[in-house]
Formats: sequence, C-alpha cells, structure tokens
Amino acid sequence: MGSIDVVVPCYEYGHLLDQCVTSILAQDVDGLRVLVIDNASSDNSVPVARRLAAADARVEVVARKTNLGPHASFNEGIDWARGDYFLILCADDLLAPGALRRAISVMDRRPDVHLTYGTALSVLLSDPVPALGDDGGDGEWRIITGMELLDRFCATGRNHIPGPTAVVRTAVQKQVGHYRKELTHTDDFELWMRFACRGNVAETAAVQGIARVHRSNQSGSVSNLNVWDIEYEAAFKSFFAREGLMLPDAGKLLRRARRSLGERAYWCAFSHLCRGEVRVAAELMKFAWRNAPTTMLVPPIGNLYRRGDASDRIVRALSDLGGRLLRHHA
Repeated sequence: MGSIDVVVPCYEYGHLLDQCVTSILAQDVDGLRVLVIDNASSDNSVPVARRLAAADARVEVVARKTNLGPHASFNEGIDWARGDYFLILCADDLLAPGALRRAISVMDRRPDVHLTYGTALSVLLSDPVPALGDDGGDGEWRIITGMELLDRFCATGRNHIPGPTAVVRTAVQKQVGHYRKELTHTDDFELWMRFACRGNVAETAAVQGIARVHRSNQSGSVSNLNVWDIEYEAAFKSFFAREGLMLPDAGKLLRRARRSLGERAYWCAFSHLCRGEVRVAAELMKFAWRNAPTTMLVPPIGNLYRRGDASDRIVRALSDLGGRLLRHHA
C-alpha cells in the first residue's frame, strides 16, 4: 500500500486539534506522516501539537511566529509532501475510519486516478461526533474522466468535492502547483479543475470525512450568496485563463459555467425578493444578467428543475411572499 502525507493547517483550533490528528493517526495505513502547521495561534494549539508530536514520531510541527494566511500553510504542505499520496485536513475536521485505506487502495489499483473524494458528514460543533464504523472493505468507487468532472463543475457552477475527503496523488499535486491566494474561498475548487486536466477521478458515496460546522469556518465569513457567486466566477475565470485555456471547447465550457452561475443567481434573487431582501436580490439579479443575459427576458426554468429540490424551493419562496403580503395588509 502506498504512503501518504497529511497536512493539518491550524489557527486557534487547539480545542479541536487533538481529535483531528487522532482521527488521522488511527487510520490503518503504513507510511503515514502528519504535519501540523500552526499559523501563530494565540490559544493552546502549539502546545497541543507538540504534545502529539512527542507522543507519536509520525507527527511533525511547524509553529509560525506570524500569521501568513491559510494559503501559505497549504502550499508549504505541498512542498513538504513526499509520500505517494497527499491530503490537506483542516484542524476542525476529521477523517472517517478507513478513509485513507480506501482512497489509497483505489489509487494503487488505478495509476490513472489522481484525485479521490467521498461523502463528508456536516456536524455542528455543538453536537457530538457520530460513531462511524469501518467494514474493512475498500469501498465502491466510480471512475470518471477529468473532463466529466469539469463538465459537471460547469453545469452546476458549484464545487461538490468535500475538502476533508480529497486525497490526491502527490506527484500530480506538485505538477499542478500551489493553491492560488487570490481565490479566498474557491481555491480548492480551482485546484480540482487543474487536476481534471491531468487524468481520471474516483468518487465514492462512502463517508470519508466529517466537516465541523461553526461560525469560525472560513466559508462562514462569506456574507451572502452574491459573494459566493463572485468567488465561483473568479475561480472559473482563473482556470480558463490558464490551464483550461487550451482545452477542447474551452470557450464553450466557460460560457456554460457562467450561464449556470447566472441562472442560479436568478432564482436566488427571486427567493430573496420574496423574503423582502431587496438589496441582496438586486445584487444577485445584476450578477445573473451579466453572466446569463437571456434571464433579462426569459426565466431560466430549465436550471430550476435540474435542481432536485426545485419544488420545495418554489413552495418556500411563494410561502414567504404570501406571508409578507398578509402582514402588509393586516
């Protein structure tokens, strides 16, 4: 079985770090190394990391004196990695039992697969972590081409790969390069598009990780859906201006991505308007018209019904609108 290196970026997560690293060390794989990179935390993160390193030779620690930002940690981890495979697991997340074995197993069997991912359970920080079993198997994997993954990204305008589950081939990671610091919240999404240019991808429905949900999440700093849309637009532009530029039908793919973003923003604007949130609705509609100009004339019904929760969303939006009208006339 191939070796794997796991980087754990940490900032002010001393109360979660022990559990995170323990979930890695408990994986039943050989050739495992863990690097905790602390970004000048003011809490007990560094003492916890050093205690873990003293107890297990597989753990190393980098303790920064100044906060260089998350991208510096991600990219330092890429430079440090030398195992066959590589994973970045933020200190507030956890690995499921057997996750690394399952990912390594499929990539050992399939040298053409450079990126694997599975399901991540989202758990509120205030809630107990569910007990997950490991059946000892290697899981059921579906192999798709990189172009199939890229096409799915462009069709939805969203990233469906949970970060805590994304195990990659280290040699290919070094080829595609570092995370781009100008992409604050969609840096991993843009990186997966670069991986899509290099070969095949394996996906599984098995739970591979647990994502803690709390206010300090980096994604929690995004104020509204319009900001998310702008972040995704920036990721697509970055990719198609660089690695994606020479792909067959690159222009068509970018247009599809922008149309998907615009159509999604249109319905989000409609939903916000029904709730009386006029300012956010206006921002979203401007974004929709810029990326999908046809929405100025025709509502994108097709986009709405490609989403599995279309009926529920329509009912909720109309219910919000009805409630506002009743309160207005009361």
